[in-house]
Amino acid sequence: MNSQKRILVVDDNVTNLKLACDVLGWAGYEVAEAGDAEEALETISAAPPDLILVDIGLPGMDGLTLARKLKDNPATRAIRIVALTAFAMKGDEEKAIEAGCDGYISKPIDTRALGARVAEWLAGEKEGS
Repeated sequence: MNSQKRILVVDDNVTNLKLACDVLGWAGYEVAEAGDAEEALETISAAPPDLILVDIGLPGMDGLTLARKLKDNPATRAIRIVALTAFAMKGDEEKAIEAGCDGYISKPIDTRALGARVAEWLAGEKEGS
C-alpha cells in the first residue's frame, strides 16, 4: 500500500533530506525531494504528493509560509503537511498547526518511528511529536 503513497520531503539540509528520503523509501513510499519552498511548489504542481514533510527553517520562503500557501489553495488544501524543525521551542508546534500543518516532528528525526508516523498522518490522524 505504501508504494502508492507519494511523500515530498522539503529540507535545505542535504544530510537531513537524504536521511528522511532514505527512511521513507525503505518503508516503501515513493519519495520526492526539494531543497526549498520554490522547488517544492514546482514539484507539487507537477505531481501532487499525498503528504509533505517540510522543514520550518527554509531559506527564502519558510516552511510555515509554504504550508499557509498550500492550505489557502483549493487545489492543494487536502495535502497533509507535517512540519519538521530543529528549533523545538515552546509554542513551535502550535505555530505549525496554526499555519495549517497536520503534524509536527522535532529533529533529529526518530528514524525507527518515521514510517509509522507517516502512515498515521496519511490515515488522517493528527498529532505532534
